[in-house]
Amino acid sequence: MDELLYEKDGPIATLTLNRPERMNAISGPMLAALSERLVEANADRDVRVVILTGAGRGFCAGLDLVDATSGSGIGAGGGGAMPATLDLRTAPPTVLHSIDKPVIAALNGGAAGYGMDLALGCDIRIAGRRAKLAAAFTRRGVLPESGGTWLLPRLVGWAKAAEIIFTGRTLDAAQCLELGLVSSVVADEALMDEARKLAGEIAANAPLAVQGAKRMMRMALAETFDDHVHHVYLQLLPLFQSQDFREGIRSFLEKREPKFQGR
Repeated sequence: MDELLYEKDGPIATLTLNRPERMNAISGPMLAALSERLVEANADRDVRVVILTGAGRGFCAGLDLVDATSGSGIGAGGGGAMPATLDLRTAPPTVLHSIDKPVIAALNGGAAGYGMDLALGCDIRIAGRRAKLAAAFTRRGVLPESGGTWLLPRLVGWAKAAEIIFTGRTLDAAQCLELGLVSSVVADEALMDEARKLAGEIAANAPLAVQGAKRMMRMALAETFDDHVHHVYLQLLPLFQSQDFREGIRSFLEKREPKFQGR
């Protein structure tokens, strides 16, 4: 059985972590496949939005510690052996941060450890009522290894992020909504419909403009305001020359819905 499912429905690509019997704990093959599929979706002109979710009752239980402790999974090597080199350029959290296509996490259950970092790395999160974010790292003797220490303080502020990470706290869907970690909480059975509805709303807009906006938001995290507004202006210049810009203006004047082509 494929451990990662990839489906396209018009402009929406859906990636499903598919180890429901292990609560979608991440295996080595899943890591590689997830990065490959994200890169593929980002390069596909027909894809405008990506949805990431899990099969069964959980979103992702983190890295597969059962495989790791048996010596066959991620981090295996025995005797505390560490890899000779560290290259995270193709790791899913890095790829998630670098791609321009918007990514929506549809949290269908628990997202723990690596799974929490993976969810936080998505642009938007929608939670089913049974969803949870579990910062279980310090309870396992590690720290958020896949972006959490960078992402969480930016999402909820330093003090609240410190409280969550240092205590290894688990947040239910309502707490996640209160903190702004998810955009909405919906009935579990309505989760994918709501995620697709939001993805469709995004996909209806000019894809080059959406991708450019994400790129600029990402750059803004490390820029001064003056540097950033200059980069935004440079990003606008090719958009002004695009067919979609002309279509946006025409559709507004003609009082109709635009039909964007991504050109």
